[in-house]
Amino acid sequence: MERTDRLAWIDALVAALLAGVLAAAWSVRDWSNLAALRLPDSDDMMRLQQIRDWLGGQAFADLTQYRLGADGVPMHWSRLPDLVPGVIIWSLDGLVGRHMAEIVAVIAWPAMLLAAAIGLTGRIARAVGGAEIARPAMIVAAFAYPASTLFLPGRIDHHNLQIVFALLATLMLVRPGSMMAGLVAGVATSLSVVVGMETTPLLALIGLVIVIDWVIGGRPARDRLMGFGIALCAATLASSIIFRTIAWDYAACDGFTAISARALMVASFVPIGLALAGWDSSARVRLALGISSALALAATLAISTPQCFAPYGNVPPLLRSLWLMRVGEAQPLFAAPLAVAIGYVGLTVAGIAAGVWQWRRERSRGWLVLLALQLGAFAVAVMQVRGAYDGAVLAAPALAAVIVAARRAGALPLAGAWLASAGMLYPIAAQAIVPATPPKPGASCTAPDLVAALGALPPGRVMAPIDTGGVAIAATRQRLIAGAYHRDGAGDLAMYAFYRGTPEGAAHLARGWRVDYVVACDGFADVAAPFAEALERGQAPNWLRPVAAVPSGGRIFATVARSAAKP
Repeated sequence: MERTDRLAWIDALVAALLAGVLAAAWSVRDWSNLAALRLPDSDDMMRLQQIRDWLGGQAFADLTQYRLGADGVPMHWSRLPDLVPGVIIWSLDGLVGRHMAEIVAVIAWPAMLLAAAIGLTGRIARAVGGAEIARPAMIVAAFAYPASTLFLPGRIDHHNLQIVFALLATLMLVRPGSMMAGLVAGVATSLSVVVGMETTPLLALIGLVIVIDWVIGGRPARDRLMGFGIALCAATLASSIIFRTIAWDYAACDGFTAISARALMVASFVPIGLALAGWDSSARVRLALGISSALALAATLAISTPQCFAPYGNVPPLLRSLWLMRVGEAQPLFAAPLAVAIGYVGLTVAGIAAGVWQWRRERSRGWLVLLALQLGAFAVAVMQVRGAYDGAVLAAPALAAVIVAARRAGALPLAGAWLASAGMLYPIAAQAIVPATPPKPGASCTAPDLVAALGALPPGRVMAPIDTGGVAIAATRQRLIAGAYHRDGAGDLAMYAFYRGTPEGAAHLARGWRVDYVVACDGFADVAAPFAEALERGQAPNWLRPVAAVPSGGRIFATVARSAAKP
């Protein structure tokens, strides 16, 4: 036990050093943006604003973004990812000022999560392949593109936290079965769903593996199954009290709502029931119980929580086609551009190949379980390329095993193994192989100068393309009608109707939504938006008055009503 504890501490130290060095290098490289709190993604910006609103007095249970949409939009997010960065900002505010406290938080929190992800990957590798592959696996995990992009400074949105929870559950799965392993896996699974629904397919696979292990295993597997069910039930019940939002009864399964909590609670009864019913039964009886329970669970969920089979079912079809299906990470793998597909799943595919090779060599349970999860992550990536985030990290142990084997074969095989394990190799190779498509000329809707010009105007209601929403809300005092958040369906549809219609129709929408400012930029990709294109060229109707034109090409107009109200 003493040696195990010592190894755990050493792994944690190595992970912290790796994460610290990377976070420092990345922060220096991107300091100009970090210093201005221009974060990598609009969701990171919106997360920062949500934390500011909370620290500014908005209720813990109120995740409404009141400067989005008509009168505010109840976000589908959870308060759980806000806790640590919020505490960092609150504790440092009086010492270094709010701005610097926020800079520290947006750098420190992703670095902490990166250290956790690297450390957990090392423990997983040690559990399935021994001490020899642990350190190489940690290095591979640190650079595992595209997952590595989720841990860059400023990435305070929730996807990196979900990866950590998934890795924690995976570690409990590859370790010997015990009640404690089941309890930890159950808590990690529940909290991951509290954070968001994106990793639910992988978490469901983890639960399935625990059940299969119980079917073919002995008492330790039964103990893990029981612990998993108990913890899943208890953690979900506790979270439904602690993290219940004022929009708890929102009729969707797009986040931690009453519906998704009910689905989790129902699912938690299956492992508990199986562990009790199959206490001393044969493997054949356990198999029959497992299959019948899975069918009963599917039928129960289809009746009681059908929304969970279509989390975005409330999104209007028009908005789905104009926006949601065009979101990069939500695209199916085979619908994504070839260079993007290769870059995203390259490391996952290499990891699967390495996992198959390693399992054929050793035929061990640990490698088989890890391979099953890798295949599950790839299956998710086929449906939505974001599944490659988990697949890239899960690939690290198997790739590390190949590196160790190649080390014995000589320098050339070793160099090849390291190259195949380098996550950044795949997007670089994809760009070299696939002819690059020249970027379409146009003004960025999130350009710093455009956002700064918008922030310099008196507060008002802004009609802007969907990508401007999260960035402008965090960086200015303006209210945005549209944003890249599916619960803002009315505002987003109004925005598309505004820019895709006629000047007369746009004028009618501007009066109905009480628009003060209109932003012109290239925010519509392949969607035809003739009015937006005219505005971008400076061709505005007489009910709009130009107020700003920035070097990046964007323009801002004020409505006549706004101009008339100007003192």
